Amino acid sequence: MNQKKIIIISFLLFFIFTSFAVDKNFFPIPKINFDVQATDNPEEISLGLQIMFLLTILALSPSILIMTTCFMRVAIVLSFARRALATQQIPSNQVIIGLALFITFYIMAPVWTQINDTALQPYIDREITQPEAISRAVVPIRKFMLAQTRKKDLALFVKYATGEKPRNIDEIPTHVVIPGFILSELKTAFQMGILIFLPFLIVDIVVASVLMSMGMMMLPPIMISMPFKLIIFVMADGWHLIIGSLVKSFRV
Repeated sequence: MNQKKIIIISFLLFFIFTSFAVDKNFFPIPKINFDVQATDNPEEISLGLQIMFLLTILALSPSILIMTTCFMRVAIVLSFARRALATQQIPSNQVIIGLALFITFYIMAPVWTQINDTALQPYIDREITQPEAISRAVVPIRKFMLAQTRKKDLALFVKYATGEKPRNIDEIPTHVVIPGFILSELKTAFQMGILIFLPFLIVDIVVASVLMSMGMMMLPPIMISMPFKLIIFVMADGWHLIIGSLVKSFRV
């Protein structure tokens, strides 16, 4: 009976709202125009292209943040640590991503400070042009990525890149540096993840062997090993060791 009353009241409120909304004096409906017109003014064309470029950058900013910073390595290593502990969704994905994001801000702070001092502030003060500001902003990011990239991974993409081969590392295009950096980050993250996995894997093997020797074959080893792994992880101050190793693994 209560559900029927709620449904009837909801319909009445909906009809009352729509009836008032039809009245333009009570609820004016805004008119929005979006049109594309021809122009012969180069300044208007340049402004339109700049707006399109800015919107594209804003749409791709999450991918740029992930692929050109230390975020990817940190997030993968923290995910490995959670998987090694076998705690399912503890810590949750939101905690992992949030922690990785703030560690990224901490590690990338010198790079972003340099970009602000050499590119952003001079551009805001109208001391340099926009193309010059972009070229200056790319330099610290390239320096950071090249410091983390293995020569073998960078040479792989230089080998298959079209165009003239670079004579030194400064001539390597940025679109070649980025995939080499991503490949190196994946390899480094998986190497650190394996090192985190090994101690917990030994605990799982020991617990499984003990249960087998005691004839408790029907008892899942993970039920016994997980408390031991958590105790070892907490006593060793595992999060401190993992975060410290991550921070020290970057050359900024």
